[in-house]
Amino acid sequence: MARMTCGVFLELLAREASPVEFEGPLVQARAQGASATVLAELEAAKLAALRVRSIMRRHARREAELAALFDTAGDLAGLRDLDAVLEAITRRARRLLNADIAYLTLNDDERGETYMRVTDGSVSAAFRRLRLPMGTGLVGLVAQTAMPYTSAHYLGDEQFRHRGFIDSAVAEEGIVAILGVPMRLGSRVIGVLTAANRSERPFDQEEVALLGSLAAHAAVAIDNARLLEETQTALEELSAANEVIKARSAAVEQAARAHDRMTAVVVRGGGVEDVAAVVTELLGGTLHVLDADGRHLATTGAESASLSDEELSGVMASAHSARAQGRTVRRGDLWIASVTTGDEMLGTLVLRTADEVSGADQRILERAALVTALLVLFQRSVTEAEGRVRGELLDDLLSDRRTDADTLIVRARRVNVDLNAPHVLMCARYESHDHRQRAAFWASSFAAVEHGLAAARGDEIVLLLPGERAGDAARRVAKELGASLG
Repeated sequence: MARMTCGVFLELLAREASPVEFEGPLVQARAQGASATVLAELEAAKLAALRVRSIMRRHARREAELAALFDTAGDLAGLRDLDAVLEAITRRARRLLNADIAYLTLNDDERGETYMRVTDGSVSAAFRRLRLPMGTGLVGLVAQTAMPYTSAHYLGDEQFRHRGFIDSAVAEEGIVAILGVPMRLGSRVIGVLTAANRSERPFDQEEVALLGSLAAHAAVAIDNARLLEETQTALEELSAANEVIKARSAAVEQAARAHDRMTAVVVRGGGVEDVAAVVTELLGGTLHVLDADGRHLATTGAESASLSDEELSGVMASAHSARAQGRTVRRGDLWIASVTTGDEMLGTLVLRTADEVSGADQRILERAALVTALLVLFQRSVTEAEGRVRGELLDDLLSDRRTDADTLIVRARRVNVDLNAPHVLMCARYESHDHRQRAAFWASSFAAVEHGLAAARGDEIVLLLPGERAGDAARRVAKELGASLG
């Protein structure tokens, strides 16, 4: 009997029966002489079903509210006239909260008042003309404090500062219960959205949150409408600036095309020199690409003299200035953009041109610096990964572990190292611990170019390089490592 009646509760839930109908199975069971145990089980099932019903109704209500808010946002986004926006907001607020009246006030900061702008459901002319000083009445308090307030019986509520002309208008309108929430843009209150009833009614937290959500939409919509009106006025006054707008649009399009071309270069696997070629094709002149230490990496564009020592010294100083300012810096006929990531200086782009470089063209140079930074970081990641592979192979070759020779030869071939050829083994020590990362990166890059192996150990780097002349190799390593470390 209990199971059969529990199924009845599910049927009641499915057809959204009223709470009274859930007593039916219990009444029937008592009439059939069910035991106390069965009745207790049925009572528990009934209570559980009623809880489920309550949750389902709450979810359905919330779903309807969210749908209404979504519809409201769509409606407001499609409205361009400010009066139409305000009327739509007020009408939707009244409908969502099932209120007798809804109204919207806007703040007049110069006069220190919030005034009635739009009402829906109002019957009193005096009420529609109200202007409330900040801090007076419920709406004035909301406008002043930016906090929502509610009152089940406003005229008898002593927590608000009552004024005769306000209470008279409220009484004429027949308002009893009021809920008001602020409409805010950032930290500034631009008005108050209010729902009211002509009978006592406590507003719960869900209704406060609902009206608050609508007020947030309303504030944005009001600001958008205001901005649109101001923009339309400004466009009428600035029609003479049409040519400037066209020129700016063309510059943006050129920058976008440049960005697309540089992105395509990266996707195709191009390098720094390919990105530099795109820049000189668009901007003309000669582009020098330098690494973080000012060493030359690539040059593209028109033939011109290389950077002199004096120019290079000035370029490095300007590069740090460009990095700090986050934009291109000019030095004579040189335009300098810093290649950076976070706190690290990766290099410098130096454009030499006799022509003036516009702001839009400077953005192209800065985008090229950004793409170059990505390429440098990618190459560094590849080099570091390959360096780890080479280091692990060198460790296995030098360790006393028994390792199959054929396996080592196969691993070496994968990184273009021929273990059947003669090699020299050397160890280089650097003085400062701060040089560790740079020394390891240099050793990995150098070993890859020379088809050798490298590994960092403490304050030393170990190199296995092809060849038989150990002395010559050692002198070359010392010279190039010293230059890299400065």
